[in-house]
Amino acid sequence: MKNSNGFPEGFLWGGATAANQFEGAYNEGGKGLSTADMVRFIPKEERGEGFSLDVSGKEIEAILAGKVDAVFPKRFGVDFYHHYKEDIALLAEMGFKVFRLSINWARIFPNGDDTIPNEEGLAFYDDVFDECLKYGIEPLVTLSHYETPLNLTLKYNGWADRQVIDFFVQYAETVFKRYKDKVKYWLTFNEINIIALSPYTGGGVLVEEAENPMELSYQAGHHQFVASALATKIGHEINPELKIGCMLARMTTYPETNNPKDIIKAQEENQLNLFFTDVQARGEYPGYMDRYFNENNITIHKERGDDEILKAYPVDFISFSYYMSSTTSSNPSEDQVSGNFMGGIKNTYLETSDWGWQIDPIGLRWTLNDFYDRYQLPLFIVENGLGAYDKVEEDGSIHDDYRIDYLQKHIEQMKEAVLDGVDLMGYTSWGAIDLVSASTSEMSKRYGYVYVDQDDEGKGTLERSRKDSFFWYKKVIETNGMDLSK
Repeated sequence: MKNSNGFPEGFLWGGATAANQFEGAYNEGGKGLSTADMVRFIPKEERGEGFSLDVSGKEIEAILAGKVDAVFPKRFGVDFYHHYKEDIALLAEMGFKVFRLSINWARIFPNGDDTIPNEEGLAFYDDVFDECLKYGIEPLVTLSHYETPLNLTLKYNGWADRQVIDFFVQYAETVFKRYKDKVKYWLTFNEINIIALSPYTGGGVLVEEAENPMELSYQAGHHQFVASALATKIGHEINPELKIGCMLARMTTYPETNNPKDIIKAQEENQLNLFFTDVQARGEYPGYMDRYFNENNITIHKERGDDEILKAYPVDFISFSYYMSSTTSSNPSEDQVSGNFMGGIKNTYLETSDWGWQIDPIGLRWTLNDFYDRYQLPLFIVENGLGAYDKVEEDGSIHDDYRIDYLQKHIEQMKEAVLDGVDLMGYTSWGAIDLVSASTSEMSKRYGYVYVDQDDEGKGTLERSRKDSFFWYKKVIETNGMDLSK
């Protein structure tokens, strides 16, 4: 039932995190190394053009041999592992209804292909989920969020090898059984489309020696599709009440002009993005990909029964991240902007963040309507937020009006979409508490309502403190989105 403000009763307000950016304790509790543990911090002045998140096999070899003198921020995150009670209490103080977090696969199966799970890792998440439930907070848990066990990369080249499907299914079955009465909402793969854009990040795949890197990436994506469908099947068998969704990095693309060539170009880019949800929600490969695969010499190897598996076990809901939109042209200019995994022509109608991301709240309303028209499934916004520099005043306060302004405008457009008829389950802004950036591995790019005293090199007290946005979001949740005023 909707209130007069648009948002339904029981709307799931909260925030989102990821184990590889947040949890820390990379070598404690029996945890194995993950691909994220190999990602080093590179200062802004050293990134240059074409900066990539991927890590090569040679780099991994050098890191493991101790030949790389660097900071690896995703190994320590913001130490949620030792601060989870304090952190969850802060979320409860804000009134969170849901908390999105991920399980670090290598904490449960340290090598990924182990036959017996690590009990100490399972017990840690028991404690975390119990702490959430103590406050009435529903955990929303991602099974794989950019943290593939490193051994799977070294031994199998990650998701490029079909055997990894079986390892993932064993992992999913293990945690579904363990937490079947504690976790209702699950996501299989975070931003599953990233496998095609950054195969190491999205699936622990090394492509530097591949004859056709694009083909290898899409083949790995196919293996993830099958694994996701099988996990959905098993989850529903273990507990029919579980709600299992997919998750897409939505890269909404506009044509620069009404030139039909620009419109076709934008349609093609949107299709390449929506291909991943088409498969997971509709249960089959869309016809438009045939041409794309042919033109790029891509052949997807499917085993007998794959298509039937995809068709039989689609997801229950669609979740996605939305930070910005992009603009494309059949004749692009040199005035370009960029964001995580996406770029495009500068849209003169939009403002940009400190990192050059174009801020487009109205695009979120368009995206929600487009998604719902296409799939007629419940939607969940599980990432949306503003990365910015935050200043701590002498009295310890943090005045982040710019963040409040960003979130306020996006929530207003969410409300419009719900009034348009969109079935929106909830909203978990990124991130609930400051954490290490996914793209740059820096701390200075902050998103949270809670400030963490730590710098880009991991130095600081780790003390948590409330920003102005903390109190603002508390009011938003209390009023179910009725009061968005500063």
